[in-house]
Amino acid sequence: MEQSLVFDLDLINKYDKSGPRYTSYPTAVQFHDGFGEAEYRACAERTNQEQTLRPLSLYFHIPFCDTVCFYCGCNKVATKDRSKALPYLENLHKEIAMQGALFDRSRPVTQLHWGGGTPTFINHDQMRELMRVTGEHFNLSDDDSGEYSIEIDPREVQVDTIALLRELGFNRMSLGVQDFTPQVQKAVNRIQSDEETWGALREARRHGFKSISIDLIYGLPFQSVKSFAYTMEKAIELDSDRISLFNYAHLPSIFKPQRRINEADLPSAAEKLDILQMANEYLAKAGYVYIGMDHFAKPDDELAIAQREGSLYRNFQGYSTQADCDLIGMGSTSIGKVGNTYSQNMRTLDEYYERIGNGQLAVFRGIELNTDDLLRRDIITELMCNFRLDMRAVEQRNSINFSTYFEQELKALEQMASDGLIDLEAQTIIVRPAGRMLIRNVCMVFDRYLHDASEQRFSKVI
Repeated sequence: MEQSLVFDLDLINKYDKSGPRYTSYPTAVQFHDGFGEAEYRACAERTNQEQTLRPLSLYFHIPFCDTVCFYCGCNKVATKDRSKALPYLENLHKEIAMQGALFDRSRPVTQLHWGGGTPTFINHDQMRELMRVTGEHFNLSDDDSGEYSIEIDPREVQVDTIALLRELGFNRMSLGVQDFTPQVQKAVNRIQSDEETWGALREARRHGFKSISIDLIYGLPFQSVKSFAYTMEKAIELDSDRISLFNYAHLPSIFKPQRRINEADLPSAAEKLDILQMANEYLAKAGYVYIGMDHFAKPDDELAIAQREGSLYRNFQGYSTQADCDLIGMGSTSIGKVGNTYSQNMRTLDEYYERIGNGQLAVFRGIELNTDDLLRRDIITELMCNFRLDMRAVEQRNSINFSTYFEQELKALEQMASDGLIDLEAQTIIVRPAGRMLIRNVCMVFDRYLHDASEQRFSKVI
């Protein structure tokens, strides 16, 4: 498939409204406390009884950060006291044992991810022990065939950290960079030298990591087209396999650290679009293809290949090649997808410790998907990942008549087709290069819950 992108400013201005990122459908807004530990355990058991056992994906949330980045909206605990990781890891080990007991031991772990916070906040012995305990209760890969990834803060990398992570089985990493400009770094409280970033990347390459991604953010204080061009030049010089280009959403009423950002220092909405357009041009010229949402990759990267083959998938960790896993979320606030359910753990450390300490799973809310949810998730996932939808294939998988079931949705898509976002054919929806940056808008047409929800719950699509 074609993987090009067209930056159409008129279309972006017309369609730039708030909407979900669709790391799940239904989104977390629909999770409720009527789904708890008992429902989760029952669902886990059902997955063990299926004729073909799905492999597993494990996500571990490490919430600690040495310093707080003012732009951050993640669930984290900012502290310089490394001893605070001890009780957290003790409880996490207990949760691993409880979760491991729920799933057939023969099910392979084909995907594993440490996120945060800052996973490299914990020391090397704690890293070894966390992976050892995981391997005691789950069937980890020992042949490097799994997709095992970790988020890295280059400021938290010691001389031998990368070598240790590779030894533990990690083969993919994401490096937090955000911006290379000193003035911007100071404004967001993330001072990070070029050498720290280069050093982590060089070590990852030296030790054979299969895929390396760097994260950038546009819309931060003091950014301009000129300053971010400097960041893009540096980023392209790094020659990473993937680049994530995230939009900064300034929501200080929700995320307290953002209150330390002076709103007057932020680029205007118009300049943000100019920055984004410039960054897209730099990436295209450097040979990166647009995977979707905020993600770009080299044409030979596994994500780009999977997209061309129509097998790309999207979950709470972003885009993935692992489509058929049951995802087990562990640690505070983590989210899982097991069977036809989503579930989330307790958000605060005290609540998490109490649940685990009482021998209970930390699940406090979730949702079991109904037939309509599964159908719409199928459609949204296909559009988000592959920019096209075969209506006949959807009909066959779900035993429906597409044009009848989605009569109103197809009418809504006619305007998008008229505007050039999509090609709406008799049996196919194809997202055009000018519509790919607005893929969330296309997916929102199929979101039944948006009719009853406030858009203020979500960020702008651009």
